[in-house]
Parts: sequence; C-alpha cells; structure tokens
Amino acid sequence: MSLSLKPVSLRVANAYVKEHHRHLSPSRGCRFVTACVDEAGEIHGVIVVEWPSARMLNDGWTGEVTRCATDGTRNACSMLYGAARGACKALGFRRLFTSTLEEEGGASLRGAGWIPIYQSAGGEWSRPSRSRKLAESPGRKLVWSAWPLERAQQPKAMQRGER
Repeated sequence: MSLSLKPVSLRVANAYVKEHHRHLSPSRGCRFVTACVDEAGEIHGVIVVEWPSARMLNDGWTGEVTRCATDGTRNACSMLYGAARGACKALGFRRLFTSTLEEEGGASLRGAGWIPIYQSAGGEWSRPSRSRKLAESPGRKLVWSAWPLERAQQPKAMQRGER
C-alpha cells in the first residue's frame, strides 16, 4: 500500500484520535495537523503539532507533537513523525519534541530520526497555588527530540527534566 500526506482540519484529526488513540483524548488546539492517506484517500493516521504545553518551553521557537494516532498501517507513524519534523524545520522552528509513555518502545520515532533526550518525572500539573484538571497520563514519560541538540541549547526546563 502506498501512503501519502494530506493536510486535514483539527476536527477531522480529533475524530480520528478519538477512535484510534490508545490513551489520550482529542486535542484542544494546534499549530498544524496532517494525515497519511492511501491511494483511495482513506486516512491511516494523523499527527497534531501544537505550541508546547509546558509554558517554560513555549519560547516561540519550539513545537510539540501532542497527538499521533494510526490504525496500525505499516510505516504510517514514522511517516507522520518525519512529516512533522520536516514541516517544523521549514517553518523555522528550532526545536520539536514529543513524549511517549515508559512502556512504549519508540520504534517509529527512531525510524523517523528522532532521539530520546531525557525521562520526565511525571506527575500532575496542578499545584496548591493553581489547581488544574487531572492529567490523562500522569506517569513518567520519555521525551524525544526531532533534532539532535547540545544540552546547552535545550531550554532550561528540558535540562532539568521538568514536565
């Protein structure tokens, strides 16, 4: 089966995420979204890129892949991560990252050229001074970078491994 990329709306992507993502709900916003489709135009996966959810990482140059969902079609996930990486580079982003649960292997990310850069401590966003909605997946995560960066070039929050 031959796959190609197709721009889609967040509404289309969210419907796909709702049906196919293993543990996250649809996204509330995005910078851009794309899908991979077969020759007949059937969607086999979507990826959503947003501004970073952690405000200390939101420097105007950094993007975060917050959702990637596929139906298991071979190479769809790697194709989407590669497309997000290329699009962000073309748009002038300096950093692009995503995170995976500890139990996820990351083969698609490695296949698309991403590298693991640190493991987060996990936990909730909520603090006594500012309550937040409970996290959907509060456990530890492995954070991946689309471009190899020297530690000194990473935002300080990434150097410390903050969420």
